[in-house]
Amino acid sequence: MLDPKNKQSVLFLSEWSTYILCLTNEPNEPSARPPHGTRANSMINRLPLDPPKDWGFSDEQIATLPLSFRDNLLVGQVCVVSGGGSGIGRAIAYVLARLGAEVVVCGRRAEKLEATAAGIAKHLGKNIMTQAMTIRDPAQVERLFADVWRRHGRVDALINSAGGQFPQAALDFSVKGWNAVVDTNLNGTWYMIQSAARLWREHATPGSIVNIVAVVTRGMPQVAHTAAARAGVIYLSKSLAVEWAPLNIRVNCLAPGSIATEGLNVYPRAAAEAFIYSNPMKRLGDVADIAQGAVYLLAPTGKFITGEVLTIDGGRQNWGEDWPAGMPDYFRVPGR
Repeated sequence: MLDPKNKQSVLFLSEWSTYILCLTNEPNEPSARPPHGTRANSMINRLPLDPPKDWGFSDEQIATLPLSFRDNLLVGQVCVVSGGGSGIGRAIAYVLARLGAEVVVCGRRAEKLEATAAGIAKHLGKNIMTQAMTIRDPAQVERLFADVWRRHGRVDALINSAGGQFPQAALDFSVKGWNAVVDTNLNGTWYMIQSAARLWREHATPGSIVNIVAVVTRGMPQVAHTAAARAGVIYLSKSLAVEWAPLNIRVNCLAPGSIATEGLNVYPRAAAEAFIYSNPMKRLGDVADIAQGAVYLLAPTGKFITGEVLTIDGGRQNWGEDWPAGMPDYFRVPGR
């Protein structure tokens, strides 16, 4: 049982629209409440109470999933992945390594990063660099890129996959809660972008940035703080794509919909499976969909793409229900 009084409160990570769980040191935020119970979305009540399901891919599965790209596509490339210890970031690290890239993963929890590194070493026979840090600290971000450049002598691509939020009515956001989400999802992403770009300018080398954001086109009720931050990243990226074109730096975003990752394992099966109603295809995407989308943008396939948002969401931006804290009674349709 999750304890709402625990100082290590629960922060929902958007991976992306699946609200993946991780621990944060930000106190006094609401505990994790999967969308079920008295405020449950009616769509959950249409699903059976099946036993728990093991969501997401194992290390072995990620290491052997069929890919759409040729072997060794990224040999000689150095790619930095934030949030590489779990979920989408972990999958991106695996796929980049499989395609021959030298991979660097960073994030707050060293044990998760080391687990990713150990899995890649075991299943792919490659060693990757890990660095525990927080993207919310500009000094730590600068140190990360200095360490990567010192070790590899270059950086070719940055994939910003780190981020987090918690579901709550906007009227109830505390100043601390709002700032925590915006500082991570917007400011932290900016610190990573700027540090990478400064190195590329200094060394007169090209670069590619892929920011993992969210589908914000229809708004994001109950996670308005992350909608504001992610929209900020999207339009920051569009602005930088123009401003940094003379430096041969491409900046793009990737917006996932509801993706099956290990973060869904904290939900009752019915609640987790209810995420299929967030899109007209009525199914979940998987991490390979997102990882290969990121490769498409950063590899030569994306050489003429900048300032773009690649949306991989099964059509969620056009239709679907997504209430991470449960559908309010006001929005319930009689008979549904």
